[in-house]
Amino acid sequence: MRNNLLIFTFVFFTLPIVSFAQSAPDFKELLDSAIIRDSDLKMQLTQNKLTELDEHKLDDIFLPKLEVSGQAGYLNGTMRLTSPEMNLAPFIHIPEGSFNNNLNISGFSGIVKADAKMLIYSGGKVKYLKKAIEEKKKSENILLDKTKDEIIANVSKAYDQLALVHQSKKVLDESKKRLEINRKTADKALGYGLITPYDHKKIELAQATLEAKMVEYEGKKELLLTQLYILTGINRERLRLIDPVLKPVELLSAEQGIEHRAEIRALEHGITAADYKIKAEKTWMIPKVQLMASAYYIGLYEPRVKTSDNIIPAIPPLGYGGTRLDWHPNNITIFPFITAGVGFKWDIFDGKEGKHAEETARVGKEVLQNQKEGALKKLTLNLANNQTNYDISTAQINLKSKEKSLAKSALIQAEKEFRYGMSKSSQLIDAESDLEMVELEFQNAIFNQRRAGIELMRSTQELDIAKLYY
Repeated sequence: MRNNLLIFTFVFFTLPIVSFAQSAPDFKELLDSAIIRDSDLKMQLTQNKLTELDEHKLDDIFLPKLEVSGQAGYLNGTMRLTSPEMNLAPFIHIPEGSFNNNLNISGFSGIVKADAKMLIYSGGKVKYLKKAIEEKKKSENILLDKTKDEIIANVSKAYDQLALVHQSKKVLDESKKRLEINRKTADKALGYGLITPYDHKKIELAQATLEAKMVEYEGKKELLLTQLYILTGINRERLRLIDPVLKPVELLSAEQGIEHRAEIRALEHGITAADYKIKAEKTWMIPKVQLMASAYYIGLYEPRVKTSDNIIPAIPPLGYGGTRLDWHPNNITIFPFITAGVGFKWDIFDGKEGKHAEETARVGKEVLQNQKEGALKKLTLNLANNQTNYDISTAQINLKSKEKSLAKSALIQAEKEFRYGMSKSSQLIDAESDLEMVELEFQNAIFNQRRAGIELMRSTQELDIAKLYY
């Protein structure tokens, strides 16, 4: 009983894993995996992060900035003093320059300074730059859609190529079955002397040719599985389980025009961003205002203040002698020493830097406008070309379908004639080859029509995988 329970538990938990491992991925899974792995899309997303960082920098520009600096060292300064003329008539008369003195201050100094600044008005430049970045982000996000469409087209092509190879295998398998039946008929006819050994060898050659095509099919299949593995990262064992079928794409008239193409919409947002950039550069002549505050601490340690000569000259009539200054205070400190207020900066003449920046922004806008004009012309021609290709490829499907029907009828007739000895094996083999070729051409026509349909949908940014695989 216990063993049965263990077996049941093992099967219960492992069966979902096995069934999942053996399930074939649908197109949506292939596409989602390819989008996650695509290097170009990853690069675009990484580049877009730089734009987001620029946006954050503009958001933070109005935040206050605090800077603390300081220094310590030895201070030694000397100041030269020259006495003016003193005339205290009739008692004292001291002529100008009667004494010269050097005042020396020395000691260990320390200074600490804290500066706080906050921008309160940028002249409108920050506002316009933020709007320009918002438009740039919209442009970049639209270009992501273009890259995703390219991923869809690449995965779809590989998927349809795999379907084409599978359909080719089915065509070859049908040919192989018919040749086996005809080989048996040829064996009997050879035994009865109804056909020559040469005619019999032709059927053997046709079978060998078919085997060579089978080998070629296997090579193409492995190559496509490798391509899908590189695109999606899904293991080959699951990819081998895919058994797609080629179906023509039926499209209605385009609901949108080329104006909805990602390139055009991205350029339009780029032009709008350029307008804001021009407005931002125009603000060079508008004063910028900011709040400012500073706090200082100034200290002089073990100071000494002295003079080289007497600070008061000797005055014999009064009985005074000269005295030099030699002062040793404990410490001299100034704290707090605070300044605060509002400051502004007004570039009245900046050497035309602001004007040049404005002109550069205008030229950038003109470049984008020229790119849009050129893109509209190319995309208009591209739409007409893709519509023509789609119409032609759809007509080719109808043509190849009729040719396939005729080839089938011709083969049936050739088999009857060969069976009754009314024709040679070469005629049978030719009929078989014609049917095989037309059936392969029919599948190629469907493949080409699907490619044309995808490009037509991309022409107006209306690529819809639901029309392709669901």
